[in-house]
Amino acid sequence: MTDTSLFFKIAAELKIDAKQVKSTVELLDEGATVPFISRYRKEVTGSLDEVQVMTIKNEIERLRQLEQRREAILKSIEGQGKLTEELSDKILAAETLSTLEDLYLPYKPKRRTKATAAREKGLEPLAQLILAQETIELFPEALKFVNKELGVEHPDDALAGARDIIAEIISEDAVVREGMRVLFKKSAIIKTKVIRGKEEEGQKFEDYFEWEEPLMSCPSHRMLAMRRGEKEDFLILDIIIDDELAHEQIKKQFIKTRNECAEQISLAIEDGYKRLLQPSIEAEMRLFTKQIADEKAIQVFADNLRELLLASPLGQKSILAIDPGFRTGCKVVALDAQGKLLEETVIYPHEPQRRVMDSQHVVMALCAKHELEAIAIGNGTASRETEQFIRSIEILPKTIPVIMVSEAGASIYSASDVAREEFPEYDLTVRGAVSIGRRLADPLAELVKLDAKSIGVGQYQHDVDQVALKNKLDSVVMSCVNGVGVELNTASKQLLSYVSGIGEGLAKNIVDYRNEHGAFKSRKDLLKVNRMGDKVFEQCSGFLRIRDGIHPLDKSAVHPEAYHIVEKMASDLNCSIDDLINDKDLRKKINLMSYVTDAIGLPTLKDIMSELEKPGRDPRKSFEVFSFDEHVHSIEDLREGMRLPGIVTNVTNFGAFVDVGVHQDGLVHISQLSDTFVDDPNMIVKVGQQVWVNVTECDVKRKRIALSMKGDGTVKQSSSGSKQTSKNEEVASYDPNDMMSALAALKGKFKK
Repeated sequence: MTDTSLFFKIAAELKIDAKQVKSTVELLDEGATVPFISRYRKEVTGSLDEVQVMTIKNEIERLRQLEQRREAILKSIEGQGKLTEELSDKILAAETLSTLEDLYLPYKPKRRTKATAAREKGLEPLAQLILAQETIELFPEALKFVNKELGVEHPDDALAGARDIIAEIISEDAVVREGMRVLFKKSAIIKTKVIRGKEEEGQKFEDYFEWEEPLMSCPSHRMLAMRRGEKEDFLILDIIIDDELAHEQIKKQFIKTRNECAEQISLAIEDGYKRLLQPSIEAEMRLFTKQIADEKAIQVFADNLRELLLASPLGQKSILAIDPGFRTGCKVVALDAQGKLLEETVIYPHEPQRRVMDSQHVVMALCAKHELEAIAIGNGTASRETEQFIRSIEILPKTIPVIMVSEAGASIYSASDVAREEFPEYDLTVRGAVSIGRRLADPLAELVKLDAKSIGVGQYQHDVDQVALKNKLDSVVMSCVNGVGVELNTASKQLLSYVSGIGEGLAKNIVDYRNEHGAFKSRKDLLKVNRMGDKVFEQCSGFLRIRDGIHPLDKSAVHPEAYHIVEKMASDLNCSIDDLINDKDLRKKINLMSYVTDAIGLPTLKDIMSELEKPGRDPRKSFEVFSFDEHVHSIEDLREGMRLPGIVTNVTNFGAFVDVGVHQDGLVHISQLSDTFVDDPNMIVKVGQQVWVNVTECDVKRKRIALSMKGDGTVKQSSSGSKQTSKNEEVASYDPNDMMSALAALKGKFKK
């Protein structure tokens, strides 16, 4: 199948024009990235969005792999001298890998089987005679094949061998196999039971000790849970269908009459189904349903990760970050507006030391000395106690926001090569506190330093295909990084490595160049970096920002290849580019049609105008300060009926986990997310979203909290703006003017 036919196939599936597919694939083949294509090649693709471009990328890779397999199969069968015109046509017409493999199965080199042994005994003609189903006396015919030297000592031995051959022929028949797949998908049951004697040890799988449900309606999280229970040797898992129904379906295809031959075929069908076909199709269905479960679980992880990465940044503010603890104290660091570590220390406001006054003085001194504008507290052990301690400092201005920050993956970062390279002279605790503060300032810039899997916002993430998971998460990180844009002169090499076209090696070269020559003054200076060629520059430059660059468009998402368009606009209006940016009345005078060329059309021109309105604007939502209920600090404080503010920490197929500030997330089951039916929790809530929940059950011993958002438990705006909500209780927004005046007051009081 040619690439052209593949283009039409993909176009039909996506309901777009084949020319759009062709153009997109050509760009991909040339090395263009998905973010670059969707942002800067809209005229070429017909304005396909990032999801469509990624789908085309995945589909063309899948179809090309299918074509490679098709060619290999044709070559193999032809090499055996068994490729007929009819078989060739069937192989060329096959649209799925399973169909291809079914057609190849009879010709595929295999280990020695019972049918192989029977053929070596010369019983193939007898098998074909039986399959012909003519009305004959079989015993005399079978007698002709008796050969003691070959091990066929009796006509019954000959018939048994012939049935082995027939069983293999039927089990390898493409139509039979596809029919069995359909039957399994329609009627198969997945069933689990506990392995005797492992009831206590496998308590976490108690729900599946005696469980069964239709295979194809089994949700992703249950499928992965049952498979994990089987893998850990606590559960026995079976996929079963009605064997009689399967036998009858095959017999209808192969048995055409009622005679001795038909009876032999019937016996061969029952044997072949049990011994060959059923195990093979069950294995396929296990793989098929695992892939479906993996895809759904990976998508859940990807959706959650996107929300987390695109969480609202506090911005470039000086921050006091605290990694809380009891016995070992709270590690405290002061960071400047660029995230640079200014000072670090340890305070002991909790038991057993309880040096409250000393700890208060340290916090006040740091805030005054470094004019700190916000306080970030890690949400791990002692977090609520530390928050309470900070809020109890009366002299500390209440306008300095005290914000709880997720520590997910912080310990992994602290011990990583990245952290050691960044802070070689500091220990794990300092690195962890710095990471907490930086996460508040810019979650995206800090979280890209972690392996996305370690952030832990998925379901059964260790049970899914790890290669597929990594590829998906990497694409999400790249999408987020390029969607937001990267400040070239302050970005870490980890952040730069996700910019379109750059990668790890070139990211290091950029940082090395920056360290040696100072800040980049212009995007064009990137071409001086080792290994930065014109093609890579084309891919990456539009996503990199220079806040105080020589060219006014260097701080925007306008690609350098389009600078001349804006320069022409300014020239035609007899003004500067800065004038265009600052004066909307000037921009209103621009007739976009006057600037349409073969290379740049209206889609790009409209994007340029949007950028001129707000150059380099951050697409993430503005930051809102959030606070837990000040009267609730531990699970023991919870009571049924309580209504509490919370933060969504994870969204799964079966509901959402919400942090209400008690060191143990509660579960809002999918049935409790809304007063109406919910099919997909992601349609209701997102990771990082602020919500109001009602406590419906609290099991202190098992540390299980059941929550509900029914009734008046509506939700607030999510970080990515995908769910609008209404609630009278709004969280106060951060006001920098109030912050600075409060800090000045604190500084004056502290000096006294």
